[in-house]
Amino acid sequence: MSADSADDVVAMSLSGVTGVDHRATTPVEEEVIGLFDDLRVPLFRYTLAFRLSSHDCEDVIQEVFLALFQHLQQGRSRRNLRGWIFRVAHNLALKKANSNRRHQQEQDAPWFDEPADHAPNAEEQLVWNERRLRLLSVFDALPDGDRFCLRLRAEGLSYREIAEVLDISIGSVSEYLTRSLARLARADRR
Repeated sequence: MSADSADDVVAMSLSGVTGVDHRATTPVEEEVIGLFDDLRVPLFRYTLAFRLSSHDCEDVIQEVFLALFQHLQQGRSRRNLRGWIFRVAHNLALKKANSNRRHQQEQDAPWFDEPADHAPNAEEQLVWNERRLRLLSVFDALPDGDRFCLRLRAEGLSYREIAEVLDISIGSVSEYLTRSLARLARADRR
């Protein structure tokens, strides 16, 4: 999705909330669009960790930014908006994943991006595929808390932000990351 079309989606979404169809003219709308531009892709990658379809991930992201718009319109706290956005995304994605499990068979949505711009030879491809499958199986076997911590850390969130998003202590974040990284490192040495 291009930046212009992303702006159009947010503007259309915002017009549904405000009842006015216009481009971002208020500081709140401009702030929401700026945060959308900065965080849409990281949020998409994070929500994929919940094994949601691409469509469901986009729906969650749209709900997050509508909630953000309403949050800011009501004059609520602007402290650590990035952490707040990921926390709302986490809760909505979890709710959507639970709903999907109740109502339909779990989908096999790809969440791992293939490497781009490199055409490996057959031997390199075989080694890469074996390593990828080994690491994916270890990642998939991790408890939810470990997986979520890894994904959030990969998105650049600090330990404190991860703790706020997952509503756990900073010590737990450290423990989850240490444990899961050690498991992945052991699997990678095989």
